[in-house]
Amino acid sequence: MSALWHLAGSLLARFVRAERGVAAIEFALILPFMLVVYIGSMEASTLISMDRKVQSVAGTIGDLVARADKNLTNTQIQDYFRAASGIMTPYAPDPVLQVVTAVNVDGNGRATVAWSRQYQNGIYSAITPHAANNPYPLPAEMIAISKGRTVIVGEATYAFTPLFGMVFNQPVNLYRSSFYLPRFGGSIAVN
Repeated sequence: MSALWHLAGSLLARFVRAERGVAAIEFALILPFMLVVYIGSMEASTLISMDRKVQSVAGTIGDLVARADKNLTNTQIQDYFRAASGIMTPYAPDPVLQVVTAVNVDGNGRATVAWSRQYQNGIYSAITPHAANNPYPLPAEMIAISKGRTVIVGEATYAFTPLFGMVFNQPVNLYRSSFYLPRFGGSIAVN
């Protein structure tokens, strides 16, 4: 009888060891998938965070310019760009292209660029994607509420490059824009 118990004990011990091996194999099979999900969720959360920051930059630059009373100097606009760049912390603000544009909307709803300025890599420029007196594609809703007025458009663009590139392996272009009517009415000129 003791031999039978000894045999049953050794079979039970082998079975327990076999369970441990199965668990190790299952873990080895699942580990790569778990790592991809983990790294992918980290990159996705960073992408979402950058998108929110780009939106905040576009909103801030447009809002600061829209608060001006009739006239702005180039120095003031540069300061606004630098202030908006601080929003990108802890990420580098230099790759963000910031553009602020004043768009005049006539009584018929035709929108044309009055002036435009941009800031990127610490360089302030009047050469932007929007040339003066060219049409500007405002949304229909914005045209409807701004006929005969000026609209200040703040734009921010950033090419997000993933850190690991396992899930997203191509840069993702982030673009956001915000629209504001000047706080004091009329138009805003840049000297």
